[in-house]
Amino acid sequence: MPKSAVSPEKADVGPTDDAERKYRAPALEKGLDILELLAKEGVPMTTSQIASRLGRSVSELFRMVLTLEYRGYIAQSDDGEGYELTNHLFALGMAQAPTRTLLDVALPVMKELAQTVGQSCHMVVPSGGQVVVVARIESPRDLGFAVRLGYRRRVIDAASGLLLYGMRSEAEKAAWLPQLAGPDEKKRLDRFLKDSEEAVAQGYVCRPSDFVDGVTDLVCPVFGREGPIAGLIVPFIQCKPLPCPMEEVIERLRAATAKIGSQLGGI
Repeated sequence: MPKSAVSPEKADVGPTDDAERKYRAPALEKGLDILELLAKEGVPMTTSQIASRLGRSVSELFRMVLTLEYRGYIAQSDDGEGYELTNHLFALGMAQAPTRTLLDVALPVMKELAQTVGQSCHMVVPSGGQVVVVARIESPRDLGFAVRLGYRRRVIDAASGLLLYGMRSEAEKAAWLPQLAGPDEKKRLDRFLKDSEEAVAQGYVCRPSDFVDGVTDLVCPVFGREGPIAGLIVPFIQCKPLPCPMEEVIERLRAATAKIGSQLGGI
């Protein structure tokens, strides 16, 4: 690929014809390409892998990678096998007014929920084809299960994705659908769409975690003025003594999301 061409990953997010663009900043574009690729892949990547995926040479990206690392946007993974995104971009996004408003409303309700049911809880919002954890409250008990802030998962792989996708308008779902799965994941997508319909009919999700044995994901949607904007999750674990049965946790979770939504002007 010529150096001036836009990478395949950028084909659906902006102009691809240089003639349509009056001003260009190649260095900035390289940096954004790297950040967006790492966000999309969700796994550490070496400089060679990044260069290969973006159709550029390693020497062309080497200094850009070092600069992004120096500025704290990326860091080497714990095993030293590649680079991954830090929470720096996440922190910048959290500073935006809409997110601050959501968290200002949600955090006191989430704290009360965790105290009442004796379980941790966390909130996710959609970000492209992924959901990202924007808030969490740990269990008040000695044992609990918590998810780190900034953690990302594909919508199609997340229990919350069933509701965040399924409760959107038909036009929104049509626009979001191409981001959900790759061309070789038709069966996975068909299953997701079926499960999404069932979750919407029920109004909440209650299903064993696909990633952690012994955890049951309980999810309810948070509505803003324009529809579902977030998902509130209780990763329910069976502990002894059990402070609150699962059925009661679900009811309190539904009440919590309704309270958050009402304060945001949703339903």
